[in-house]
Amino acid sequence: MSTHAAARTQAPTRREQILREAARLFAERGFHGVGVDEIGAAVGISGPGLYRHFAGKDAMLAELLVGISGRLLAGGKRCVTGAAGPPAAVLDSLIEGHIDFALDDRSLITLHDRELDRLRDSDRKLVRQLQRQYVELWVEVVREVYPGLAESEVRACVHAVFGLLNSTPHLGRPGALPGRAATAALLHRLARGAFAAASGSADGGAPDPLSPKV
Repeated sequence: MSTHAAARTQAPTRREQILREAARLFAERGFHGVGVDEIGAAVGISGPGLYRHFAGKDAMLAELLVGISGRLLAGGKRCVTGAAGPPAAVLDSLIEGHIDFALDDRSLITLHDRELDRLRDSDRKLVRQLQRQYVELWVEVVREVYPGLAESEVRACVHAVFGLLNSTPHLGRPGALPGRAATAALLHRLARGAFAAASGSADGGAPDPLSPKV
């Protein structure tokens, strides 16, 4: 089990419960289509009670979008510093962590696509800064695994793989996909296949010891 997935086994705090329900409701109905009272009702507290945790909906949105960008970057850094084995194993670890996010935080992907521009300039700039650092983390690892690719090609590949993995909100209604493990394995193979295709060979010239099997 990945660190990201393991963290989800812990009981969420009330603040985390509020954020989770806010993300779900914002993604389903849009930021302006959800009231504070509705978010409160979803977690079993009065709307005004939310103000003990957040100044308002804008603060929730900022914490959701800045928070997930920060968590992805922190998780990526842990993969790079803690993974044992060759660079291909580090890349597999990065892919696995992003797949956990893509499968478990679909509402945040939708929220980012629709509502990022609603953040204050300072929060939006912070999100972009964290995202750039996350991209560069991947670029460095992918260049080690596929040294035949130019840096500009690697950066384009990384963005393309993010687009592939972040397509999970559009993959069908709940229950239409195979089980979580099978979907994760499929996404992993697709991501590694995309990098290998860009390198011009079936395996990209790199070992793939951790590629999951269905």
